[in-house]
Amino acid sequence: MSDAGSLQKIRTMLGDNGYIDDPVRMEPYLTSWRNGWVGKSPLIAFPSSTAQVAELVTFCAKNKIAMVPQGGNTGLVGGGVPSQNGKEIVINLSRMNKIHSIDKVASTVTVEAGVILQTLQTYAADAGFLFPLSIAAEGSAEIGGLISTNAGGTAVLRYGNMRDLIVGIEAVTADGKIYSSLKKLPKDNTGYDLGRTFIGAEGTLGVVTGATLKLFPPLRQKVTSILALNNPAMALDLLAEFRSKAGEYLTAFELMPHAAIKLATKHISGARFPGKDDAPYYMLVEFGSTSQSFPLRVVFEDLAGHALNKNQILDAVIAENEAQAKQFWQLRENISESMRKEGQGIHFDISLPLDQIPDFLKNMEAQIKTVSPIIMPVPFGHIGDGNIHYNMYFAAPSPNFPVLKKRVQEIVYADVKHRHGSISAEHGIGVDRKAELLSYKSADEIAMMRKIKHALDPDGLMNPGKIFD
Repeated sequence: MSDAGSLQKIRTMLGDNGYIDDPVRMEPYLTSWRNGWVGKSPLIAFPSSTAQVAELVTFCAKNKIAMVPQGGNTGLVGGGVPSQNGKEIVINLSRMNKIHSIDKVASTVTVEAGVILQTLQTYAADAGFLFPLSIAAEGSAEIGGLISTNAGGTAVLRYGNMRDLIVGIEAVTADGKIYSSLKKLPKDNTGYDLGRTFIGAEGTLGVVTGATLKLFPPLRQKVTSILALNNPAMALDLLAEFRSKAGEYLTAFELMPHAAIKLATKHISGARFPGKDDAPYYMLVEFGSTSQSFPLRVVFEDLAGHALNKNQILDAVIAENEAQAKQFWQLRENISESMRKEGQGIHFDISLPLDQIPDFLKNMEAQIKTVSPIIMPVPFGHIGDGNIHYNMYFAAPSPNFPVLKKRVQEIVYADVKHRHGSISAEHGIGVDRKAELLSYKSADEIAMMRKIKHALDPDGLMNPGKIFD
């Protein structure tokens, strides 16, 4: 069958509302959100059900048509866009956006892959529950993509990442078979956990079409605070103290250097320094309790006061209402956008053993400055779980940006590997980090990953060129 004939078969299969092939309308689905990866495709498919996904994948498998599963396309490593060869069709799951009824006894909800994260959060809240995953792109990120990248976010410290929030998965394999395990069993020790194979696989093993997810009691009160401190080592001492004295209430523990908040107050309307404005580092800390009667603020004030007396922190500002808490979070959530407005940037999503973070930050900045004195590191992120967004910007435009970027990447990734960290804490590999993955993983690990890929996708039709070639 000719390419034109195959595409016409797909159009007929999906119906008039099930695809777009107009080049202008296709553009948003062919471009990566931040890193500028731009692909080509003859058609964007919008299946409306798992059965239709299976039918489409079966047809593509028989006709050797490569496929790129796509959620909200908010990824940062180019994992959700096609290549430049123009032969891969994009399978976008956004039409599959149904939320099935919540099981209040099991505290679970079953959803389709195209449900937007923020929609699920609101739905759960209206039903008296909390779905705790929270990321900056939650207004457009979809559940299927979050599963395929094993998303993290600001609440990992308390609730874990996406892998920890999944009870069951439904997916269509590369040959068009439906794997469905949406059961709500908290325990099932019957051999291989096949559904887990699709978590973090970035669409290279199949198309995630649905999931059963854990829900939690809502936080009926929160204490949100920004603490000023001298260095990251103090932050880790504070983390140990908070975990020891009130670990079950600690929800977020986010590191922000002075440079980050300075950029946010410069570029984001309404953003301002909370309290002391000359500390080297700041921590955004949030405590939460499911009980309205628990003296959460008293507990936090006691801990913060003790930290002040021991010179563990320089200052503490507590949000007095929800509006102030949102202002505090606005600073943290707009750091990346502020850096983008400031100039050319280099971005890393690394994780390190906690005890390695202070030494890494100290030594790395010195090494980066040897590459170019105009590079300004602005590390921030979820220090409580070891995840640092080691980002930086150029204080002035540089014609040598590609060369300098490559050199910086070599330095950072080598040091991360030396410290037994990870080159990707929560964003995945995609196309952006394929070369680094080959040097980060051992040959045996890469060989094992390739065996899994070949076993489930022998023709290499599922998201080809992602994670490895």
